[in-house]
Amino acid sequence: MDLFFYFLKNLQKPRKRKRTSSSLERKKYLKFKESAEVLIKKRVLEINEFYQFPFGKITIRNQKTRWGSCSKSGNLNFNYKIALLPRLYMDYVISHELCHLKEFNHSKNFWDLVEKTIPDYRKIRKTIRRLNIDHKKPVDPL
Repeated sequence: MDLFFYFLKNLQKPRKRKRTSSSLERKKYLKFKESAEVLIKKRVLEINEFYQFPFGKITIRNQKTRWGSCSKSGNLNFNYKIALLPRLYMDYVISHELCHLKEFNHSKNFWDLVEKTIPDYRKIRKTIRRLNIDHKKPVDPL
């Protein structure tokens, strides 16, 4: 009988589920995704007027470690948080990914392409690499 009372006493009561930081982050992402998508797609088209590179889909994501990426099939992916950056930094990320459509590497030719639309890319690249895009923390202000 003592064993029964021990188990009864030590059973955990079901707890209300707490909101985790990831669910809060998802809510934040969904809130900003649409406006970020409009802004980012507009800037991609404007910047690509210079480059004239063909591309596939543009997808807005909530990536934990990347500002953007480009697939071999020509699709462009962007972290929604680039829309929260100053415009020059957002433009850098967009130009960077657009240039991967022509040079799928980080060769001198690639950086020469980036430099055509973002002459100050070295300084911006250095700063943007220090920014925190971890999904649990906000983007650091510049």
